[in-house]
Amino acid sequence: MTDHLLQLHGDVLAAMRRGPRNFAKLAFVLAEDEEPADTDQGGFRDRVTAAGAGDELTALWHRTLTGWDLAEQADWSTAAPRTDERRADAYDRLGFDTTLRKVLDHAVPVFREPGPTIISTTPTWWYSRDTAAVRSFYWSAYEQLLRRKGWSDAAVAGLDEASHAVVERLADPTRPDAYGARGLVVGYVQSGKTANFTGVTAKAIDAGYRLVIVLGGTLNLLRGQTQRRLDMELIGQENILRGADPADPEALIGVDYQDDEDWPEKFVSHQGRPSVLGAFDIERLTTRDDDYKSLATGIRALEFDKQIRTQPLYAPDNLHRAAARVMVVKKNKSVLSKLIKDLKKIGGPLLSEIPTLIIDDESDQASVNTTDPKKWEEGKVTRTAINGQISQLLGLLPRAQYVGYTATPFANVFVDPGDGDDIFPRDFLISLPRPTGYMGVQDFHDLDRTDESAVGNAERAHVRGIYDDAHGDRLAEALDAFILTGALKLYRASHDPSLESHFRHHTMLVHESVRMAEHAALALRISSVWHQAAYTGPEGHARLEALFTSDFQPFADDGLPTPASYGELRPYVSRARQLINSGGTPVLVVNGDTERDYDQPDLDFDRTPNVWKILVGGTKLSRGFTVEGLTVTYYRRRTQQADTLMQMGRWFGFRPGYRDLVRLYIGRAEPAGRTRTVDLYEAFEAICRDEETFRAQLSRYATLVDGKPQVTPAQIPPLVSQHLSWLKPSARNKMFNAELVEIRSPGEWVEPTAYPTAPADLRHNVEVWRPVLDLLGADSVTLRRDAIAGGDSFEAQIGTLGHEELLKVLCDLRWSVPSEFSPHLESLLSAGEGGEGIDDWLVILPRQTSSRRVEASVLGSVPLSLAHRSRRRGDLFGAIGEPKHREAALRIARANRAEGLSGDKAPESFARERRGVVVLYPVVEEKPPTVSPAGDIAPEHLVMAFGLVAPRSSTATQKNLVRFRTVDSTRKDSAIIERGAGVS
Repeated sequence: MTDHLLQLHGDVLAAMRRGPRNFAKLAFVLAEDEEPADTDQGGFRDRVTAAGAGDELTALWHRTLTGWDLAEQADWSTAAPRTDERRADAYDRLGFDTTLRKVLDHAVPVFREPGPTIISTTPTWWYSRDTAAVRSFYWSAYEQLLRRKGWSDAAVAGLDEASHAVVERLADPTRPDAYGARGLVVGYVQSGKTANFTGVTAKAIDAGYRLVIVLGGTLNLLRGQTQRRLDMELIGQENILRGADPADPEALIGVDYQDDEDWPEKFVSHQGRPSVLGAFDIERLTTRDDDYKSLATGIRALEFDKQIRTQPLYAPDNLHRAAARVMVVKKNKSVLSKLIKDLKKIGGPLLSEIPTLIIDDESDQASVNTTDPKKWEEGKVTRTAINGQISQLLGLLPRAQYVGYTATPFANVFVDPGDGDDIFPRDFLISLPRPTGYMGVQDFHDLDRTDESAVGNAERAHVRGIYDDAHGDRLAEALDAFILTGALKLYRASHDPSLESHFRHHTMLVHESVRMAEHAALALRISSVWHQAAYTGPEGHARLEALFTSDFQPFADDGLPTPASYGELRPYVSRARQLINSGGTPVLVVNGDTERDYDQPDLDFDRTPNVWKILVGGTKLSRGFTVEGLTVTYYRRRTQQADTLMQMGRWFGFRPGYRDLVRLYIGRAEPAGRTRTVDLYEAFEAICRDEETFRAQLSRYATLVDGKPQVTPAQIPPLVSQHLSWLKPSARNKMFNAELVEIRSPGEWVEPTAYPTAPADLRHNVEVWRPVLDLLGADSVTLRRDAIAGGDSFEAQIGTLGHEELLKVLCDLRWSVPSEFSPHLESLLSAGEGGEGIDDWLVILPRQTSSRRVEASVLGSVPLSLAHRSRRRGDLFGAIGEPKHREAALRIARANRAEGLSGDKAPESFARERRGVVVLYPVVEEKPPTVSPAGDIAPEHLVMAFGLVAPRSSTATQKNLVRFRTVDSTRKDSAIIERGAGVS
């Protein structure tokens, strides 16, 4: 039956290409009836008021109003996007009355969720919202599927906006001159990146891209998961069947998914072959079980039918009628070699006409060139296998757009921007917003707490240590939590059947080591503890009741069914135990180097009705592998790379209906060498801070000036941070192109050693420091190394210098190796960003009291005590500062009025909350130094060395902060910090 109201509204809104217009007038013009029945909007208002989930008319208006809400530039409104004022302008132009406005606002609230952060100067004019609406066959089908799956309007609108932002930054597929954009999309771990690139693929093929190559992981299991998602949610039943009769068993021979529990009900249906419905078909060049082998029908598989044979494929009349080809291939040298070989057979003329989209899932894995540039032959780039093959693909397909996807982008932004054949995101870098309902690092860490020693709400609710004083190792408790949360899921499903689909799988992850031999031993240990737990006996129930009362009831979500007592939950424990024990064992070991190691029926989340298991493994249970239903994690594995550690965080993700049940048991003092231990919980918090700093950099660069973007990723590569000294942003072989640009060390001694050797530079530095010497008091003071009476002490002249004045001095100094001090200088220049800043500096000039001391004046200064030091490595000195000077400086810089320093009044009187300390060392290399009879020394013979301690107020966090940026090989001579002496 025809939905006339939907048809009328669709026609009217389609006519509003340039923004909202008077609805009633357009409806009157476009309606087939002489007197359209709904010009007063009464039927529309009633329809929206009574609409349930899935109503197409409401969905149509949701897309339209949200699109107007989000438009960054709207000729028809001066109001900012995502505001009530913007929505009111739309209603005014539509001519809607107050009652209808209220109904629509209730059905389609103003979209206020943060959008993606975008760094790009790529023109976006070719892919407007109106253009996207005209050709939206596959996107519309995908959108409707997401709504049927239960996605909220806000979630669908957010995905629409984010995927649109990617597609509009690709090259126009119909442009005469070929251009291949390079971009990177940064999400969160297990936050729905696959949904985003499925949306991008849908919109891109609707827009005209006719070959899509998805690089889907390094294992066939992961590749198959991606293929299935695309087949289920985008490609659809009709394109999979390709005309085969679904009721004819013989016709289905060789068609995949016949053994899939979700086929065909959960696979999108286009209600007929798309080419028959006025759209175009999608031909798959890979299947769920078969990776790319060779073009099944030879070169003909990439021959496109042209309506006008004298025009190229990218001509609009040809492009929008041609079928699209999609393949999902794993990042494997053999597989990619076959693909490249076949493409070479096809030849350049045809390939140069095909608008192509290459999506690289987990683009920081295998895709990045990890060879050392220092070992390359002169003038020649040496590439790793997969990186070289991706570069070849981009070269063979001039119209190929490369879009990398990752949650850990550091390795990608360290790619050389000057290497035109590599995958640096030169055209755009997009940071996706944190999705609604996502459970990420911020949900396990209380980043805003002011008392570092206190346990915050997030930690109290979800995080547990590996040991406690009462019970030792808490692995048994973690197993209790696993069966208890399983029982709670069964209880909730019985009281609210809508939750049942969320509890299909229930898993626990145990990740201690990368060694496979240890996995087997750990699995045996877990099985032993499990079978001795007596979950059906009085002892087991007593233990579970105590855990439920102490650890789950206090944190239960009031909006979800939760038993008032363990007595109500007890009947569900037996069923949970039964599901976990199914197949004869509660434990599955997941590791190995081959595909066969993954070939376990119980591990197939797609084909197995219920996976309720304890998974033991290492690396193979990290990147790209989604552990469905993960509720309890027991984690103890160390790594020294932030991106690797973050990918281990499988406990991040969407946890609908059981978010409050998630528990993380994590090592707080894991051995790291013979004497040191590391806190893995602290490490994840540091990664979170690194990530937020990175995203803040993106936001800074993304700000538009006069409606135009400021920079591209290549012009100012984002700075990458490091909050823990032992946790590097990425692996060493992915950081050959990284340049240390900033080190923040509040409360730590910093001692540069790369002083110049040229006489003119030495004189220049003395001249720069000379005015500071006049600020020192004539009388000496006594400073002690520590607060102990009678302890080591020294005489010194002191004075104070404003922070801006010190910056002028430091910025004007010359160095033999500028990069040695420039990261510290950068931190002083940016002091106060997020912190309280620095007011001034106490300048200390130690004086020797030995009878063998040598003193001299320089450029008319007061006599200075000269210190003899030697260069140890090239131009670099060895140690310059003396321990007693360093300790005194640290005491002063770290002190504040609240702490006080008993027994030593001098340092206490010098300390200020926002004051740093500089210790000056007039250094000579000759022994004895060349001093004139008048007691002068030439500035060309003097090295003005120093050490300093910045106050804690110079940065918001008390942890060290390191930042890196990318080296551009085409700009090797660029200064690391381009600031002169005129700092104001």
